[in-house]
Amino acid sequence: MLKVYNMGPSPHIRTSETVDKVMRDVIIALIPALLMAIYVFKLKAIIVTAVSVIFCMLTELVFNKIRNKDSSLHDGSAIVTGILFAFVIPVDMPIQFIIIGSIVSIAFGKMLFGGLGQNIFNPALVGRAFIQASWPVAITTFSLDGLAGPTMLDAMKRGLPLDSVLIGKGSIYTQALIGKMGGCLGETSALAILIGGLYLIHKKQIDWKLPVTIIATVFICTYLLGAEDPLAQILSGGLLLGAFFMATDMVTSPVTSKGKFIFALGIGFLISVIRMKGGYPEGTAFSILIMNGVTPLINRYTTPKKFGEVKASGK
Repeated sequence: MLKVYNMGPSPHIRTSETVDKVMRDVIIALIPALLMAIYVFKLKAIIVTAVSVIFCMLTELVFNKIRNKDSSLHDGSAIVTGILFAFVIPVDMPIQFIIIGSIVSIAFGKMLFGGLGQNIFNPALVGRAFIQASWPVAITTFSLDGLAGPTMLDAMKRGLPLDSVLIGKGSIYTQALIGKMGGCLGETSALAILIGGLYLIHKKQIDWKLPVTIIATVFICTYLLGAEDPLAQILSGGLLLGAFFMATDMVTSPVTSKGKFIFALGIGFLISVIRMKGGYPEGTAFSILIMNGVTPLINRYTTPKKFGEVKASGK
């Protein structure tokens, strides 16, 4: 007797993995950097993070109400965006700018594209780019222990002596690992970010080759472009945070291994060029956003051909 098999719509390979579980793992991975930020910046770190998360969630809730959609707050993506946006701004940023940036992150970086899974750019970086374009002084004003001054990247860019850098006592490498230095809220502690990144790799939420390729590219390119200390380029600024938590965003990064490699090379190269030849000491956010925009093109030319595909006549 002939057996008839009915095939439903894709996907045909199912897994127990859900958006909620992925976002939960990302939140857990961000906890070490958050705790280190609280250690370095005290109560201000809690306030900035709380304001950012609350207004990201409120913005998503309002958009869902306007569109007559069910609430999507349960998936945790708005919380992740809120934490990441807080991590890429200075702790002394005025509250009103934090609120505006949080709203822009969700509204323009996510919901206007249709919501989670349909956005082209990393939402938190969209919010940061907006704040940087609107209030450049506010996003480049850093402090540590009540003192304002240049960050390590800024000092290297301007050729300033390292004793003018906002950093704790002792080796600059040790302080960069711990996070006792001036910078954006969640990017100062290289060790905390690495712990979170290793957790995501262990949980198989990210592919280790992508962040490693970005970091290695920046090390090599900054050295070739004249950096006196390529290791300091790695340990300072938003490179590690961007490499592990933003460039690896599965929605805005390529889908194939080859595509991810090209994507990572592009980010690393752009960061190096902006830092070494551009007018701004940091370039991680813009580099990732630029490569987010190139992702559809990368996917187009790196996605394997469908099995059994027949070429058109004469081609």
